[in-house]
Amino acid sequence: MKRLLIISPYFPPVNTADMQRIRMSLPYFKQYGWEAEVVTVDSYWTNLPEDKLLMANIPADIKIYKVKAFSKKWTSKLGVGSLAFRSFWFYRKRVNKLLQEKKFDVIYFSTTQFPICVLGPYWKKLFGVPFIIDMQDPWHSEYYQDKPKHQQPPKYIFSYRLNKYLESKTMKQVDGLISVSENYITDLKNRYPEIKDIPAATVTFGSFKPDMNIAIKNKDSFTNLLEPGFKNVVYIGRGGFDMHSAITPVFKALKKGITEQPELYRQLKFYFIGTSYAPKGEGALTILPLAKQFGVSDNVVEITDRISYFHTLNTLQHADALFMPGSDDPKYTASKIYPYILAKKPLLAIFNSKSPALTVLKEYGVECIYSYDDTAEIDKYISKFFKELISNSITKPDYPAECIEKYSAQNITKRQCDLFNLVLELKNIL
Repeated sequence: MKRLLIISPYFPPVNTADMQRIRMSLPYFKQYGWEAEVVTVDSYWTNLPEDKLLMANIPADIKIYKVKAFSKKWTSKLGVGSLAFRSFWFYRKRVNKLLQEKKFDVIYFSTTQFPICVLGPYWKKLFGVPFIIDMQDPWHSEYYQDKPKHQQPPKYIFSYRLNKYLESKTMKQVDGLISVSENYITDLKNRYPEIKDIPAATVTFGSFKPDMNIAIKNKDSFTNLLEPGFKNVVYIGRGGFDMHSAITPVFKALKKGITEQPELYRQLKFYFIGTSYAPKGEGALTILPLAKQFGVSDNVVEITDRISYFHTLNTLQHADALFMPGSDDPKYTASKIYPYILAKKPLLAIFNSKSPALTVLKEYGVECIYSYDDTAEIDKYISKFFKELISNSITKPDYPAECIEKYSAQNITKRQCDLFNLVLELKNIL
């Protein structure tokens, strides 16, 4: 049995998106010849909401090591809030001890707290263990370079330069790459010729069917966020100006419907939930202002506060239909695809025409999936979706079994393990 050391600063019961791949894969690693152990940051130091239900399907025999982090209360005074930086020294100390005591075949960074990956080259040099990075998002990106200042993240200039430097120091020595988007891998290999021949695999997130069972079993634990008496269309996930291109056609079609058939279209209510990463009550609205521009704000609810993963699944179950807008970044792929598929609700999806998410959704046979670039036809299709939803003539999807299997957490875990094996084979050859 080969041994895998997973570096995941966020981990259940902390409720973040970037730990979901590991959480869903842990039940299957042994099946494919890998014994996994996890090093994470104790949830006390994360300052994030917890969801105890996230622990339900983690195998009891998985060894989980918890490290401390410097308190955000004090580091924020120095302008440092990132968990990666706050836990860096503690990670270095704890993993050094682990690697001295045990033999691990691969170190696997699966996180969007990318600065922690800088420890990969350090451990590789000190202990000879190859490391792999899971690119769930870009680390260094040029996306915001031409965006107005109000659309850029806080401290953008500083973080842009720092990310560019740290990525370069780390990626030139990485032994393998896993990514949710082939574009991320292509960009990195073009940027760093030193890694053009390393093993790499595009591995999307997976669907984990037991999660929906947990959500249904605990349905009475969650607050119902949807107002009865409407046809409620739900989107749960981050907002942002980069999604306006995908949302605009929907609001235009909604406005047109309200103008022409007010009594009919006022039955529709759109919910955008969890649109900000800011602390509870501090998130800035990014979708409702757009709704006001189009005169449809009475039909739109934006809740910036994040909700738990299982509250999300429960809310998707209560919806009449689901809406999935994509970013105007053509490399963007949505991890939320798989919970939406599990919900088996009518789905309207609008993405950039080059987004890899379109390929996945088309494989599932999602009917109402469009590119916002198709300005000639999209209004007609959206209006049709609305009318069928209001008249109760819209059909629930029946996704093909082979596609569900292809994107299951079990198969996604196998593909990760195949990449781990390739990295080891290459190491042994060299």
